[in-house]
Amino acid sequence: MPNDKNVNEYSGKDIHVLKGLEAVRKRPAMYIGDIGPRGFHHLVNEVVDNSIDEALAGYADYISIVINKDESVMVEDNGRGIPVDMQPDEGRSALEVVMTVLHAGGKFDKNSYKVSGGLHGVGVSVVNALSEWLQVEVKRNGKVYFQEYRRGDPVKPVKEIGNAKKSGTGTKTTFMPDKEIFKNVKFKFDILAERMRELAYLNKTITISIKDERNGGEEAVYHFKGGLIEFVKYLDETREPIHKTVYIEGEKDGTPIEIAFQYSDTYNENIFSYVNNINTHEGGTHLVGFKTALTRTFNNYASKNNLVKEGKINLTGDDFREGLTAVISVKVQEPQFEGQTKTKLGNSETKSAVETLVGEKLAEFLEENPGVGKKIIDKCMRAAEAREAARKARDLSRRKGALDSMNLPGKLADCSINDPEHCEMYIVEGNSAGGSAKMGRDRRFQAILPLRGKILNVEKANLHRILENAEIKNMISAIGAGLGTDFDASKSRYGKVILMTDADVDGSHIRTLLLTFFYRYMQELITQGKVYIAQPPLYKVKKGKEDFYAFDDSERDEILKRLKVSSKAVEVVSEENSETQTKGVTISRYKGLGEMNPEQLWDTTMNPETRTVLQVTLESAANADKIFEILMGDAVEPRREFIEKNAKYVRNLDI
Repeated sequence: MPNDKNVNEYSGKDIHVLKGLEAVRKRPAMYIGDIGPRGFHHLVNEVVDNSIDEALAGYADYISIVINKDESVMVEDNGRGIPVDMQPDEGRSALEVVMTVLHAGGKFDKNSYKVSGGLHGVGVSVVNALSEWLQVEVKRNGKVYFQEYRRGDPVKPVKEIGNAKKSGTGTKTTFMPDKEIFKNVKFKFDILAERMRELAYLNKTITISIKDERNGGEEAVYHFKGGLIEFVKYLDETREPIHKTVYIEGEKDGTPIEIAFQYSDTYNENIFSYVNNINTHEGGTHLVGFKTALTRTFNNYASKNNLVKEGKINLTGDDFREGLTAVISVKVQEPQFEGQTKTKLGNSETKSAVETLVGEKLAEFLEENPGVGKKIIDKCMRAAEAREAARKARDLSRRKGALDSMNLPGKLADCSINDPEHCEMYIVEGNSAGGSAKMGRDRRFQAILPLRGKILNVEKANLHRILENAEIKNMISAIGAGLGTDFDASKSRYGKVILMTDADVDGSHIRTLLLTFFYRYMQELITQGKVYIAQPPLYKVKKGKEDFYAFDDSERDEILKRLKVSSKAVEVVSEENSETQTKGVTISRYKGLGEMNPEQLWDTTMNPETRTVLQVTLESAANADKIFEILMGDAVEPRREFIEKNAKYVRNLDI
């Protein structure tokens, strides 16, 4: 029986209505994903999306972004300018309505915008709600209008502040993210610049400039007349293409479609799909339509021209996508998103539109370029032969039990809990560290898989060679969710996979090799946020019976400051001299994980209550693909340039 007293106490006064933008400030993560670096940078993207929509509608061709010295951001475009006249339903300026009301704007009227970007439709009003202050200037009708807001509330009504230059129109928004919401987060130029570059590739009529006024005025200007053709060339910059980029553009059933692709001499499939400028990480109907048309058209072409001999193995979709780099961009009026991260297109009509257009245009291209067609089919045949060899190797391995999840690798110290969501596996560099981890772990939910040496660089190997690598086979078997196109993250035996390597050059290399493997063959684990990087300390500072751990030199110096010991009095600890003493304080530098005893490893790196782990995220799949190719591919010069540019960020290189 329910408690009558509790029922009576629950009345109308307990029902709270959040007015205006209060709901956004109360639960910001519901609107921007999180209040960490990702959500913080997303604020800029939301404002830029409004400007991109003006460009998609044909009214803007220039966007400027400036990170100001005080950490505020300005976004300006030369579009029509947000309307400032009275909005009849609200009885106030349309500008104020757009800035203060959720789901208000021209995007919901297809006469104003046929298509629009932005995934959630909440837009600039959310940015306003999460800003300490926001100022907007609108140039429209030969006048300049201004309004200022404080944490989402207008300070004064919209007012006219001057005359605009002849035929000048547009919107300039400047905002300061609220420090009450976003604590100790700063804008990173590279994160914002990468998104602006991507937008410029996807919208070839737009010029986008971005400038950082904080540190030396770093800036970049992006404009790509070639659009997706230049995007593919950028992605394949370090690969050797076997033909010129194929470009397909057209409209089917009211859906504008643009696609560019080319094959290189590599083994990986790199297809990036976009809907209304949104990167659809999980694919969807537009991607299915492209793959279906590609497979069918190439198969028909090979059969018609006798390029595949009778009795040879049949070519499959996987064979036609090995070494393929492609970018697919569609503009859909009413996109329906689904999937775990709401970035999977579900519109069934888009599949048939893409499939029909690609089938027609690709068939025409192959008829006009028979030499290119033969090169592509030859490469696909080699892929099919390697696939068949890999299948035989996989079948042999399964018969021997190496890939069968019922026959786990002998090196794996498994956990006792069977629920994957509560289990985690540490992949540990070296048998010595693996031994300490096995002794120090919580056996209920922590599994340990030691690695011996460096795994194979999967960026330079086909699947056949990959399946011959003992350490990789151990990982596949332990995780138990398959590999590549057969991978299913829902079958993973662990909710977290944590990479734990030494904090030296070799450890960084091993970590990068592991990340390359997971990105190329178990990417779903990354997109679902199940891959982490452990952060073992570099130093132990001991005073009396107290131990303090530091992850870098600055943290070590901060500890010494608290202990009232000058860092200048401390001899720099080298690998040859791993311990030094001063004023009763002992400082130890760890050469590797193996130097820690089980208790220290647990306290610093494995205890969920005290450890620090970095979650591996995929902000931009296209950028991640390029970075892995630069770091692990054959081209030396791009790798050298990348390392020189990012050396100062080395601690965060894997994030």
